[in-house]
Amino acid sequence: MGSAYRSDALLRNRGGMATLPFRQIAAQVFVEAITDTAVIPPAAEVPERWGHPKGTWVLSGTELWDRISFHGMVAMLVLYMTGDLLQPGRMEHIIGFAAYRRLLESLFGAITPAAIATQTFGIYYAVLTFLPLIGGWLGDKFVSRRFAVTTGALTMTAGHFAMAFDQTFLIALMLLVSGAGLLRGNLKPQIRALYHAGDRRLADAFQIYSMVVNLGAFIAPLASGAVAKYYGWHAGFAVAGFGMLIGLVWYLVGARHLPPDPPKGMKVHRAPLTPHQKRDILGLFAMWPVSLGFWTAQAQIWNVYNLWLRDHVQMTVGGFAVPVPWLQALDGLAPAAYVPVVILLWRWQARRGTEPDLFTKMGVGCVIFAVSTLLLAGAPLLAGADGLAPLWIPVLFHLASNWGGAFFSPVMETFYAARAPEQWRGSLLGVDALSVSAASILSGTMGSWYETTSPPVFWLTTAAIAGAAGLYVLLLRGTMRRWLGPEEEDPAVPAG
Repeated sequence: MGSAYRSDALLRNRGGMATLPFRQIAAQVFVEAITDTAVIPPAAEVPERWGHPKGTWVLSGTELWDRISFHGMVAMLVLYMTGDLLQPGRMEHIIGFAAYRRLLESLFGAITPAAIATQTFGIYYAVLTFLPLIGGWLGDKFVSRRFAVTTGALTMTAGHFAMAFDQTFLIALMLLVSGAGLLRGNLKPQIRALYHAGDRRLADAFQIYSMVVNLGAFIAPLASGAVAKYYGWHAGFAVAGFGMLIGLVWYLVGARHLPPDPPKGMKVHRAPLTPHQKRDILGLFAMWPVSLGFWTAQAQIWNVYNLWLRDHVQMTVGGFAVPVPWLQALDGLAPAAYVPVVILLWRWQARRGTEPDLFTKMGVGCVIFAVSTLLLAGAPLLAGADGLAPLWIPVLFHLASNWGGAFFSPVMETFYAARAPEQWRGSLLGVDALSVSAASILSGTMGSWYETTSPPVFWLTTAAIAGAAGLYVLLLRGTMRRWLGPEEEDPAVPAG
């Protein structure tokens, strides 16, 4: 979508849909999704709520429900496979599992069910975070972002419900990753289209987006984990499916507040990339290793960490056995609570002229995460007579590491969204997501290594990876500031 389709006048026109009858709005949304054309209603002011375009809240709310469904699934997946699904006499019923196991063993040698589970999680998350690159490219070039988000949400819903049956386990994973590619590859690019270049509210918008993502990550393990504990794994997966359906309804009802897509078949003249834009793209790739390092460390908290909790932490409090997935809820609650604090902190620093730049924020975030991971490495030093570490250690880890995450994840997303040229924004945001994909593959390999090394060595290595990423960006920050310069708007215009 070129800047000619992102002008103030066009956004004001789009906001005017709020005055139309609901049936007319729904009809227009349907026409846009099927034909990839934008229906422009009468002019009106851009509707805002709490200082941001309403579209920001629509997109954030959709992602909230996506993450409720996703993190509910993630919190249970490895535990479900190791403790239930991958047991002799049961795994044989999974469609395609024999061929899948042979493939894993051809790559990694003979592996245990626990290793199959961690490798499967790594592959699943790697593909899930790779496919937004394809989904964003499709939204850039071929289909409307609205159509892609709707199709992706429906596909993910089907995948969650397919998890209710052993036989369709691998099919369910394939539905989930393909749907996520379409949905996530086309949500974030719409946020950037709501703001001008240089608008500092864009950084706040990605903090808000991060806050609701993490709120979903907090709610999901509590809801799905509790349901799974008392009603079984399949019921827990069903909760995730209903969450995705709610997200789709929220998106469709609020679609009138979103920026329109240009007709994909319309001939549009796009000026060649300027030297400034070329530098921006090179800058994005220069920061990619930082994302890779951070997410390689973070991916262990979704993968191996659950097994470590189960085997090395005292999970009983006052006679109550705390479900392992509940610890994942802290990984959502802490950053969601931190976002308002971070926004206020940076605004206070901005008034005093001391606000750090994006690169410093990202570097500090990685270093904080690395230092926090040292708590896990040192847990055996505080173990009780039973050899189990006290529960407060992982709790403190979540509180500390997510303070670092608040400095890194939304800031890196802001950097990519602000610097990516409009015609490649979805694709380049997919490149950023590709770092999570690569990190997930590494997490699967590290998961196999976890079985042959001690937990302290494993967590020390994880901390070193995050720390190296932080030092990399901190050393490059001065060079990157001078080289990239200020942001610019896109020069694309319609063909005459």
